[in-house]
Amino acid sequence: MPLSDTNTTIDYAFDAQHIWHPYTSMTQSLPVYGVVSAQGCELTLDDGKVLIDGTSSWWSCVHGYSHPTILAAMQKQLSQLSHVMFGGITHQPAIETSKRLVQMTSDNLTKVFLADSGSIAVEVALKMALQYWQGRNQPQKQRIMTVKSGYHGDTFAAMSVCDPDGGMHTMFGNNVTRQVFIPAPTSKFDEPLNQTDTLALNAAFAQHHQDIAAVIIEPIMQGAGGMRFYSPAYLVKLRQLCDQYDVLLILDEIATGFGRTGTLFAYEHANIEADILCVGKALTGGYISLAATLCSDEVANGISDSPAGVFMHGPTFMGNPLACAAATASLDLLLAGDWQQQVKDIEAHLIRTLPAAMTSKEVKDVRVLGSVGVIEMHSPVNTAALQKAFVDLGVWVRPFSRYIYIMPPYTISAAQLTQLTSAMLLIADTLIPTEENQTLISHG
Repeated sequence: MPLSDTNTTIDYAFDAQHIWHPYTSMTQSLPVYGVVSAQGCELTLDDGKVLIDGTSSWWSCVHGYSHPTILAAMQKQLSQLSHVMFGGITHQPAIETSKRLVQMTSDNLTKVFLADSGSIAVEVALKMALQYWQGRNQPQKQRIMTVKSGYHGDTFAAMSVCDPDGGMHTMFGNNVTRQVFIPAPTSKFDEPLNQTDTLALNAAFAQHHQDIAAVIIEPIMQGAGGMRFYSPAYLVKLRQLCDQYDVLLILDEIATGFGRTGTLFAYEHANIEADILCVGKALTGGYISLAATLCSDEVANGISDSPAGVFMHGPTFMGNPLACAAATASLDLLLAGDWQQQVKDIEAHLIRTLPAAMTSKEVKDVRVLGSVGVIEMHSPVNTAALQKAFVDLGVWVRPFSRYIYIMPPYTISAAQLTQLTSAMLLIADTLIPTEENQTLISHG
């Protein structure tokens, strides 16, 4: 098939005919918008329209686009070493990224596995947990326990710990491992642990602990499950029960990590430590794919004592030098500390403005934590229709299921944030209920 000449024009016809976008049909495709450039917190479309980005490109681009520090680091690395296999080879970019991750996370997390994406970081975490118990002579501990309404990625092991009802389990039948699910936390962020959650946790551990290798959970915020914020006391209880019953605790900070909820990592709200920690998304500032799984010495030693004697995972692009250069630059920007005030300012604005949405009869709830603001509707929304409405208002907001939410770059200006929240309030107030049944828990 002949290819057209490369130019700045977006070939929408080819895109619609041949390119699969996330969570879309090839026979009933959703409209797409052609982006030709991005700067700061703005996306420029091929028709010249400029949109303020309210999603940080699926929660990752925390420093905005075309940040000179990250671009300079990547350009320098590109001319030196863009990629080399990580088997039997190391390089300074991987070492520098890992140094910063060890520095930034809790003291017990000393080992770093550099993965390709968030889903793979979760796959790695689950494999670590299983191999650990093999090394501790408890091979019967093979199942993973988690809470409902969670999202941990789209690969098979990651799918198995996503919500069993709104996730993708039913589409792939017995090929998805059957894990142990307990009710999602009901204790709200600013409340103590309630009896319902306490009883559910106690019962689940008492019943299943002999077979459970690990618990995996998104700390504080269930992201794709609806931006649900729950009590730090829930994590404290979870940590206590994991210790009591010899179960590893995996914290999935892929969406919540690197400042999004107001602390550098969401687990800091509860002052606990993970045995295994997954990070991604904002790790590189959203400039190139990279994720990481960190674990404790104890977990690493258990894996080394397992029958295999080594950890059984090794992606081709593991520790990619170009991605590590971007990550080091992004992490250095975070370590400089400006994000703290930026997130506080965003949170204050969201708290001040978004509750006005509650005057609409179609709005069920408004929630804010850190730089995350969500308006929950009573009914699912028409994503395509609302997407166009937001574009017409000059903003990029991508609703899904019942949720209209933003988690903008930390560098957003007050004026840009005002335009985002004003658009959210207008859409929420004028929204007509739809019969659309969009319940799949995914990125949206």
